Amino acid sequence: MFRPPTQVDPKGHGSFVLIWSFAALLPVLGLVLWSVLSMQNFRLVWEPSLQAYYDVLASGRWEVTVRTLRIAAIVTLIEIVLAVPFALWIAKGTRSVAVRTTCLGLLTIPFFLSLASRTIVWRGILGLNGPLNAVLMHLGIVDQPLDWLLFSEFSVVLGLIGPYFPPMVFPLFLAFALIDDEVLEASKDLGAPPSFTFLHVILPLAMPGLGAGIVFTFVPMIGDPVVPALLGGGNVIVLSASVQSLLRILNYTVAAALSVLMLMILVAIIGAASALSARMARGRLA
Repeated sequence: MFRPPTQVDPKGHGSFVLIWSFAALLPVLGLVLWSVLSMQNFRLVWEPSLQAYYDVLASGRWEVTVRTLRIAAIVTLIEIVLAVPFALWIAKGTRSVAVRTTCLGLLTIPFFLSLASRTIVWRGILGLNGPLNAVLMHLGIVDQPLDWLLFSEFSVVLGLIGPYFPPMVFPLFLAFALIDDEVLEASKDLGAPPSFTFLHVILPLAMPGLGAGIVFTFVPMIGDPVVPALLGGGNVIVLSASVQSLLRILNYTVAAALSVLMLMILVAIIGAASALSARMARGRLA
């Protein structure tokens, strides 16, 4: 039988937290340990060293990190622009349960297909002989096929938008749905225009959902190896490909240092986002 959390022995909570912390933090601690070691003749040298971090900076792999962050930030901003009005419409705009259920169900369909099969379709669309170039030439917009539509940052950004749209929509939908309709009616009765209600009522109340959407979108995108490989064509090297190349040549310490640097950047970004969300929440309650 299930018992309420308040009736569970505190020792049980402590044991669960201890086991979870051990399972979650042990790989991270191992990664940090490897990053401060060095390798000689494919063997670990058990002496503390920052050589791996120096190699990351000297080899120019920091450019890969910056490129990966830039692509993830651009796609996340695009997802926010697309997902906020869509999620708000599903949560508050439509009163039809059938329409709402259908929209949410359609968002789950991509999860039944592999990311590779969904991404490879873009090759045919964006290629030199693809329909997009054919339409542009037919309309007289361009004189010859655009070669930068495929195997470029543009194609990688375009290919990432679809797979990471549902993870942005679902938390936003839940946040918008939890907003009491009477709050929105009160804002309307007080004469506030829709734009004011959205910026000063809806958006602050939906900040937890927006923060969760950013985390669920931005963080997994950093390590996505499929879309950049299929649509970047070797011209757009991102962090996942760089780490895999280091592992193939058995350079584990530099791979660990690169991963730790990215982890530190992600923790800083999430911390800043959490602080900003908390500040906005305090301002709302003040």
